[in-house]
Amino acid sequence: MGKDLSFIIPCYNEVGNVEAIFTAIHDVFDPEKISTEIVMINDGSKDGTREKLKKLYRENSRSGLKIIDFSRNFGKEAALYAGLQHASGERICIIDADLQQRPEVALLMYRILDEYEEYDCVAAYQEKRHEGKVLGFFKNCFYRLINRMCDIDFIQGASDFRMFRRNMADAILSVKEYHRFSKGIFSWVGFETFFMPYEVQERASGTSKWNFFKLFKYAIDGIIGYSTVPLKISTVLGVLLSVFSVVYMIVLVIKTLILGIDVPGYVTTLGFVLLLGGIQLLILGILGEYMAKIYIQGKDRPVYIVKEVLGDSESEGNNNGREED
Repeated sequence: MGKDLSFIIPCYNEVGNVEAIFTAIHDVFDPEKISTEIVMINDGSKDGTREKLKKLYRENSRSGLKIIDFSRNFGKEAALYAGLQHASGERICIIDADLQQRPEVALLMYRILDEYEEYDCVAAYQEKRHEGKVLGFFKNCFYRLINRMCDIDFIQGASDFRMFRRNMADAILSVKEYHRFSKGIFSWVGFETFFMPYEVQERASGTSKWNFFKLFKYAIDGIIGYSTVPLKISTVLGVLLSVFSVVYMIVLVIKTLILGIDVPGYVTTLGFVLLLGGIQLLILGILGEYMAKIYIQGKDRPVYIVKEVLGDSESEGNNNGREED
């Protein structure tokens, strides 16, 4: 029999947090008589998280705890996908292990879905972001850029911390992509979403696994995955440069043959060669990003590989993240 609510918790080097988040969830939801299932995914941790999760399972095997142990680190997107495949609750909540996203907020989400049947999802977003001005500037630029490039809307500050009904979970699982960008998938599948402000808390233990370069790569993946505008930009640049080249050649011919003006050429020629070379490399790089994703998708590799599953007898034979047809 399925639970009322399934929590999906990706874990990468969270040895100091997994027991705390497990306890916090039960402390909040057990008094409300809401049956919970907690799906924790060990994403190739190197700090003893795997051993801590197995110990937690041995001590709480009857409490609806499931442990999915990846064979190596496949990334948070793969962990979310694995959690969705193994979650059986009528509602699904994605939450981080570090307790920055509190179970008390998840309870408010649950009550909103109870009260408003027209909503399929409740997504939390940060009204006040506690981050540096430089990082905040680049995030603002990313959201402005991706919303102009894409046909779907990305809500600024909205995180993966959200709760949704089973029908939305099934729709997300139906999206068969190797390069998964959850923020884009959540928007693409549609469904009525209520955006709820929340305050991010301090980490219970450890440090953030994200840095500027990882966030930059994540942003590029989102743009490439949900927009073809970069390809169109390449075409526009090519047309503009071609027109400019023809006009410039006409000007040079007029100056040299008709007006008899000597046109100094070395610096000008070198400048244009470098400019054109840079633009060509940029266009090739954009094409390469799209081709690389097509190449990897064509290999039909599983999104993740499971080393061990605890607490889910129906899925113990499913050791990869390939969606069945």
